[in-house]
Amino acid sequence: MIDPLRDLASVREATDRLLSAAAGLGDVGTAEPSQLPGWSRGHVLAHLSRNAEALVNVLEGRPMYVSAEAREADIERDAPRPLAAQLADVRDTAARFQAVGAVPADWSRTVELRNGVTDVAARVPFRRLIEVELHHVDLGIGYALEDLPEEFTGREIAFLAQRFSGHADVPPTRIVADTGEWQTGGEDGAPVTVSGAAPALLGWLAGRRDGADLDTAGALLPALPPL
Repeated sequence: MIDPLRDLASVREATDRLLSAAAGLGDVGTAEPSQLPGWSRGHVLAHLSRNAEALVNVLEGRPMYVSAEAREADIERDAPRPLAAQLADVRDTAARFQAVGAVPADWSRTVELRNGVTDVAARVPFRRLIEVELHHVDLGIGYALEDLPEEFTGREIAFLAQRFSGHADVPPTRIVADTGEWQTGGEDGAPVTVSGAAPALLGWLAGRRDGADLDTAGALLPALPPL
C-alpha cells in the first residue's frame, strides 16, 4: 500500500543526505562531469531543483513543465551556477514540495506527469524519492547503488519492472534477487531469468549499469528501452 506521508518523510531524509554530501563539492567540483553522460554535477543539481518545482505543479493541477524544450533550457541555464546557489535552490524547492505535500488532499486522484503519463497522486512523493536517491548516486560523490536503503531498492525495482511490463521489445523476464522476485517484459519470445544482487539489478533496470555482473544462465541480457 502506498503511504505518501511516509514517502514525504523519506524524501526529506534523502534530500538532507544529498545536501550534506554535496556541500563539500566546491564550485570546481560542481562543474565536473557527473555519472550521467553529457551532464555536469551542476546539471544534476539544477535538474533536482526544477523537478521539485515540476512536481509541485503536478500536485497543484498544473502542467508538469511548460514544454520539453523549456525543461531542457532551464537545466542548461542553471547548471553553471556556483555551488552555494545550487544548494540553496535544491533546499528551497524541496521545502516547497514538502509544504505542498503536507496540505490535506485527495491522494487517490489522478495526476498528469510528462508525455501524457498519468498516475495516482499518492505515488508522486515516491517519484520524487526516486529522483533524489538516484541522482545522489549520479553525482559521483561516494554514494553508490549499494548505499541506497534496501526498502527503496526493492520498491524501485518493482516500479521499473512494472514500467517495462507489457513492452513488446522486452522478452518476458523474471528478475530474481535474494530480497525478492519480479516479472516484466512482454509476452512473446523465450523467457529470460535475470538474477543478481538487488543494487546491481536496479542499476541495470535504471540504466546506470550495463548488467555485466548479472546472471542470465547463458541467455542474452534483455535490452531495455530508455527511461
